[in-house]
Amino acid sequence: MNEKGTTKSGNVRPAKTSGWRQSPAVRWLLMGLFVLLFYFSLSPHVIPETYDMTEGSVSEKDIKAPFQIKDEKATRQAEEEAAGRIEDIYSNVSLRNEQLVEQIMYRIEQLNADDQVTTENKIEIYRSEIPKKYGDHIDLFVKANLGKGTYSDSLLEEMSYVAKEQQYTIPEETFYKMPQLASDQLIEMRNVAKEIVRKLTIDPLRDAETARMQVAELVNGSSISHRTAREIVQELSRFSIMPNRFLDKEATDEARVQAKQNTPPVVIKEGDVIVKQGETITPELYKLLSDANLLQDKQHYWPQAGLLILSLMFVLVLYAYLHQSGSISGLKPKYSNAQLLMLWLIFLINIITIQIIALTQTDSAHYAGYLAPAALGAMLITLLLDMHLAVISSFIFAVMGSMILNTGQGHIFDFKYGFFFIVISLAAVFSIHRASQRSAILKAGIMVSLFGSLAVMVTLMMSEQMDRMPFIYSITFAFAGGLLTAVLVIGLMPFFEITFGILSALKLVELSNPNHPLLRKLLTETPGTYHHSVMVGNLSEAAAEAIGADGLLCRVGSFYHDIGKTKRPNYFIENQSNIENPHDSIDPKLSKSIIVAHARDGVDMLKGYNIPKPIRDIAEQHHGTTSLKFFYHKSLKQAQEAGVDPDFTEDDFRYPGPKAQSKEAAVVGIADCVEAAVRSLRNPTVDQVEAMINKIIKSRLDDNQYNECDLTLKELDRIAQSLKESIIGIFHSRIEYPEDVKTKE
Repeated sequence: MNEKGTTKSGNVRPAKTSGWRQSPAVRWLLMGLFVLLFYFSLSPHVIPETYDMTEGSVSEKDIKAPFQIKDEKATRQAEEEAAGRIEDIYSNVSLRNEQLVEQIMYRIEQLNADDQVTTENKIEIYRSEIPKKYGDHIDLFVKANLGKGTYSDSLLEEMSYVAKEQQYTIPEETFYKMPQLASDQLIEMRNVAKEIVRKLTIDPLRDAETARMQVAELVNGSSISHRTAREIVQELSRFSIMPNRFLDKEATDEARVQAKQNTPPVVIKEGDVIVKQGETITPELYKLLSDANLLQDKQHYWPQAGLLILSLMFVLVLYAYLHQSGSISGLKPKYSNAQLLMLWLIFLINIITIQIIALTQTDSAHYAGYLAPAALGAMLITLLLDMHLAVISSFIFAVMGSMILNTGQGHIFDFKYGFFFIVISLAAVFSIHRASQRSAILKAGIMVSLFGSLAVMVTLMMSEQMDRMPFIYSITFAFAGGLLTAVLVIGLMPFFEITFGILSALKLVELSNPNHPLLRKLLTETPGTYHHSVMVGNLSEAAAEAIGADGLLCRVGSFYHDIGKTKRPNYFIENQSNIENPHDSIDPKLSKSIIVAHARDGVDMLKGYNIPKPIRDIAEQHHGTTSLKFFYHKSLKQAQEAGVDPDFTEDDFRYPGPKAQSKEAAVVGIADCVEAAVRSLRNPTVDQVEAMINKIIKSRLDDNQYNECDLTLKELDRIAQSLKESIIGIFHSRIEYPEDVKTKE
């Protein structure tokens, strides 16, 4: 055998398969089951249910919104109502009415000072020019501000129209009185009129008439004493007063548009009933169902394709790890299809528990999702399979949990649950991976509770969702979820151990208890074999760990590997204390039958006590098909002495096997033989121990005892070195070192 495990002829011996457990077809079928599990677990949360509906048909059941849906019709109605609540916006426009007074007074003063113009002409000029100045003043203001940005064009247009519409009509007799005014009177009248106009237009004014009604009172209280002057000032002041607050259509429209934009959309919340049972499908309802993609004629190819790809990605991650680690590849894969099926069941159970918790979530109690025992799967995988596989699976659980427990609207994933799941899953993995007692599961559950509560607190603090009661409930549910995880793991562990014959570290530690009935039987009935088994356990555990095999399995398997000797304890040399060896007086063939029977008897006894198969395999395979040479040569000698030809061959004196199928069985077999050989030496030296170990390993190697397990030559060297170191440590006082030998010589 070389390092790849070849036979003497150089051919690679194919790995034995055990039916469906190693079948590649079954393995691919299980990968397909993983895809289906992921797809159908997540499809209700990604792909909405569709209904066969037409306009005018009657719904046979309540149709609920699978996610938050915007109600377009109700939203438009709400927007119109919001816009309708916006009142017309009025803006102030300063028309500088004092300038109009100044212009009129200046024209009167100029014209009255011209002696070349007759009174009749002056009256005619006043009658035509003064009313026109009102409109000219407005037009000039519009022209000066048009396009400047101070006032909108629509506002200037509205101002021009309203102001001109409210123009005051000066009485006819006023024009006849104007030529009578002297220059000094006009100066006084100008100041009084400007002050009155300024005072009455300083406040917002939509209707000029309300201000004009106050002119007479202000004029009477002025310094003007001449009656005619007061009358003219009164009329000109009324004429010069204009409205200064106008409807701003552009600002009003903009405000109404803004109100529509600020109106929150009317939505149908996830889980709300869109159509009640027995309700007729109106065109509005049909459009709503169509917009929500709830009709069967609406295809959902993209969500389905995306979910399928996501499921394949999950499986690809699992397969890539299992393949790269050699767990499902190579001549002797680490995991059989039975263990892959167990992994699938763990995923199924974990997803079901999360789905159940998701059913308890409501809008007001969304924090119920923190009760989900998401670390259940990671903890079971760590205990039953592999820590690194549990870490990989933790990320898959986190992604799936963030989708299943998602309460956010318009999002596929909910970050806070994804973060929560990955924290508690990793906390579970690192808390339980060295567990050796059932109580360690409860301790790991407490760690999950603590880290889960911390993760929830951190996410709530960062999102500033610090409402007192939801905050307390969230942390409480997270803490309770860790304890629930521990309870479920403790309850499920025996199911997986018994159903799949899995030997977890916890189970192995329980089986190594000296109070186990079989070990008690071994101790009381065969104390020599018991001591031998304990020594083999110490040797094999160290050797197995040296090559990366399961050291704990080797130790416990060693405790039970010779349990069959309890049927005929006196026929085995380690139990022959102060008694005659019975083999001296019986036929060698009978002796051979008694010796080789202990392996088969041990398997039967182990089955009777429901000891897991890996330990039974060690008991059955630790001798392989090795030869009992002592009895063979004894029988051969007897035949020669009797002068007859032997009717047997060496193969008739071999153990029935099978050969070692695992590294652990091979290691226990080597340790068993080495321990017995070293015990037979009276004063062994280090060189003798080393030579004996190498001789035993080489003898079994030459006898093809390792052809059916994947031990390499390099690993056999490590086993030899480990056994040498262990034996020197155990039998330190009996083994002579080379210096001691030289001294004696």
